[in-house]
Amino acid sequence: MLLLAGAGALILLVAWLPLILKELPLSLPMFCIGAGALAFWAVPGEAPLPWNHPQITERLTEIVVIVALTGAGLKLDRPLGWRRWNMTWLLLAVAMPLSILAIAWIGHAWLALSIAAALLLGAALAPTDPVLAGDVQVGPPGSGEEDDVRFHLTAEAGLNDALAFPFVHLAILFAVAGGWPSAGEWGEWFTVKVLWKLAAGVAVGWAVGRLLAWVIFRVPNRAGLAQTREGFVALGITFLAYAAAEMAQGYGFLAVFVAALGIRAAERGHEFHTRLHEFTDQTERLLMMVVLVLFGGALAGGLLEPLGWPDAAAVAAILLLVRPLAGMLSLLPAPGSAAERAAIAFFGIRGLGSLYYAGYALSHHDWGAEAQRVWAILGLTVLVSVMIHGLTVTPVMRWLDRRRRPAPVQPELFAELSAPS
Repeated sequence: MLLLAGAGALILLVAWLPLILKELPLSLPMFCIGAGALAFWAVPGEAPLPWNHPQITERLTEIVVIVALTGAGLKLDRPLGWRRWNMTWLLLAVAMPLSILAIAWIGHAWLALSIAAALLLGAALAPTDPVLAGDVQVGPPGSGEEDDVRFHLTAEAGLNDALAFPFVHLAILFAVAGGWPSAGEWGEWFTVKVLWKLAAGVAVGWAVGRLLAWVIFRVPNRAGLAQTREGFVALGITFLAYAAAEMAQGYGFLAVFVAALGIRAAERGHEFHTRLHEFTDQTERLLMMVVLVLFGGALAGGLLEPLGWPDAAAVAAILLLVRPLAGMLSLLPAPGSAAERAAIAFFGIRGLGSLYYAGYALSHHDWGAEAQRVWAILGLTVLVSVMIHGLTVTPVMRWLDRRRRPAPVQPELFAELSAPS
């Protein structure tokens, strides 16, 4: 009964808290983590430490990430294109590889982690999170809330999770090899984990998206899925695209986002997109709150105990130096104001995607004593990212919105200009 009551309260909070927290310097993720820490501290029992349950951690975070990726793809109004997505391509091609290398170097040279563990740390912490970055993403489909900062952060979060996956596999390869992989292992990694899996993810995602778009919008005699007006169709899209890509040995994260883009492109102005987005947004928030409450419980149960001051300093460097500098360097050729480029570079929020990658890697190989330390570093990074970005996102985005608005014409000046000469 206690569990049922807690579930009911959580569902009510999903609807109510965004209204309460909207005007406060407090984000929904911050509240969930705090509530989870308080609950698990007050009620005796086993703490949900991720190294004790890596597979459960992997599956929970996997579900919430793929739902978030579907929502991100559905709400992008801007059509796919090289020029329209220019900053996104720069972030993916320059900022993310630089971030992976820099974080891996910090992990190996500064924190004395093995090359495999340091590379895993870099791959897990380089991508911008599609779940916790909701406050800096675009608004619902057709809402007009799609300035360059929000758009490129949303598009980056939709694509960079899959692009970080090859480096997770590379970290596992280093761990299994116990040192530097052989030339054959490098070749297999590049052809299978990079080329094939990325190509299969794009191809399967686009095929599923276009097929489902036909079923949703084009089936004759009013039998299209859009006529149902049922938002839970979004879950069918998510699970089908993800499963199809995984069965084709592709990256399911990439397929889910691409499928959502394909469905949106087929009938960009249809009102059914809003219904699909509303359902994914509600589902994502509910799942996110569950995971973050458990994350808060892990914090209360000793998740950060393996850390020392060098680890804390490394986390600060990753969040305040690595991502902002890599982002600014990648966006140097891009148009737009320096303030907008700085905002995009700074709001590289780390979150549940990082926890998923750790769960995936640590459940596919025995990492020994390093597992707890990697989990602890990731946990501290996510916690600090939620705090820093949660406190700054609202004032920064409002300031940018004010900068973009044209200055109102003063009545006295208008009267003077309109007076006959």
